[in-house]
Amino acid sequence: MPELPMSRERILGLMSGFRTSCVIGAAAELDLWTTLGDQCLSAIELAERLGCDRRAVTILLDAVAALGLLEKQDERYCVPEPLRGWLAADSEKTILPMLQHMGNLLRGWSQLGLVAKTGKPTARAPSIRGPEADRASFIAAMHSISGPMADDLVKRLGPLGFKHLLDVGGASGTWTLAFLRAAPSATATIFDLPDAIEQARERLAGTGLARRVTLVPGDFYANELPGNADFAWISAICHQHSRERNRELFRKVFAAIKPGGRIAIRDIVMAESRTEPLEGALFAINMLVNTESGGTFTLDEYAADLRAVGFQNPRLVIKDEAMSSVVAAEKR
Repeated sequence: MPELPMSRERILGLMSGFRTSCVIGAAAELDLWTTLGDQCLSAIELAERLGCDRRAVTILLDAVAALGLLEKQDERYCVPEPLRGWLAADSEKTILPMLQHMGNLLRGWSQLGLVAKTGKPTARAPSIRGPEADRASFIAAMHSISGPMADDLVKRLGPLGFKHLLDVGGASGTWTLAFLRAAPSATATIFDLPDAIEQARERLAGTGLARRVTLVPGDFYANELPGNADFAWISAICHQHSRERNRELFRKVFAAIKPGGRIAIRDIVMAESRTEPLEGALFAINMLVNTESGGTFTLDEYAADLRAVGFQNPRLVIKDEAMSSVVAAEKR
């Protein structure tokens, strides 16, 4: 919850937060930090390399430096060494795709008043990188956020005892890899759209786990799900759709897994008031702006929708203030 007491200054401070977001988003969209790498370049050199207006990029560079995300010495700009791994595209621990994705979201959020008036999401406008690059950064962003937490969350789920995992909408394979590391004798199927499957193929290569994973391209709302699994994982998907669409998905999962199998859903779980957790209330706005019917849901809503398609014993097995609550149920 916001700090109390609320004050005039705090309200104005909350409102002004868009400024830093826009500066960081623009730098990410231009791939500024990757362009610099371990070099120190002048604004003139960077303007040429980035294809930017010299005056405009100089002002942007100074703002990025003022935020501590660049160092400026003798009119040359460098990426601080401790930040290079986070901000460069070619680093395994990069958060750049998430910064690019958040920058894309800014355009929709800025039209929230109109969305509230009309009830319609904003028209999606691509970044200067183009729609295909935006889609790729979205998929990579999910890994940059989930990767560092995946192994720990899987451990918190306790002994799972599954033989074959169905990772529905598994993107580039982040969660599949974590589950297979925790279950050395298990196998998995990742089911997602073709571009996500290609990213999964690239991520799995060289991990030593690729031989244990089957990659199946498809749309889980247009196609049936691959069968023969005894554990289905649905991570950060349900918030994108209405409860009716989620029931359709749960029904397909129920048909795909064996009797005795389980489903686990990772997502935000709201309190009955829908004002807590704060991250969930704000994420519901993200879905309002960007989807026709998405939102965040309570445990009772998840439980009712799971029971409606045949699952039993729905329960909250991990409680989290953000996206890593987990709801589980069984097919008996």
